[in-house]
Amino acid sequence: MKLLRRIEYINVLIGKAVSFLIWIGIVVLCWEVVARYVFGAPTIWAHGYTQRIFGAYFVMVGAYTLIRRNHVRVDLLLGTASPRFNAFLDLVNCAFLIVWGVVLVWEGFWLFEDAWRFNELDDSVLRHPMWPIKLSLFLGALLITVQGVIEAVRSLVLIVNPDADIGPADAQGSEIL
Repeated sequence: MKLLRRIEYINVLIGKAVSFLIWIGIVVLCWEVVARYVFGAPTIWAHGYTQRIFGAYFVMVGAYTLIRRNHVRVDLLLGTASPRFNAFLDLVNCAFLIVWGVVLVWEGFWLFEDAWRFNELDDSVLRHPMWPIKLSLFLGALLITVQGVIEAVRSLVLIVNPDADIGPADAQGSEIL
């Protein structure tokens, strides 16, 4: 379990670091609004950069969001059943997450590899390379898939022993180590 907690801790650190991308995206958007409406001189780069910033943010923060239990859930059955049944439902959810994640990691790697190998450029005027955003897709999918495996192991332990204390101390992801 110590290894799983260390991996989870790394996911927390990456999630917190990546969360600052939102501020960079806000600055770029504000700059575009001011340039367009105050100075009458819209930029040619702001739209593409904000797409990349928010796209990278969205996929890279997924594992951290899973740790904090902030993904959208429909808890129709979870609040009414035993802890073992709740752990079983979480295990089923994790199984779907892992299957989805493995496919996305596989495809994301090949998308990144092709973009890198063929120097794929976007279709904007600036012709930026596409490999950085495709790398973030691969890494984000890898992080959330690994976190899904950790959650599945946690669910299996809770099915066997519903009183086990195996999760983070709180849903904020603190005190993981």
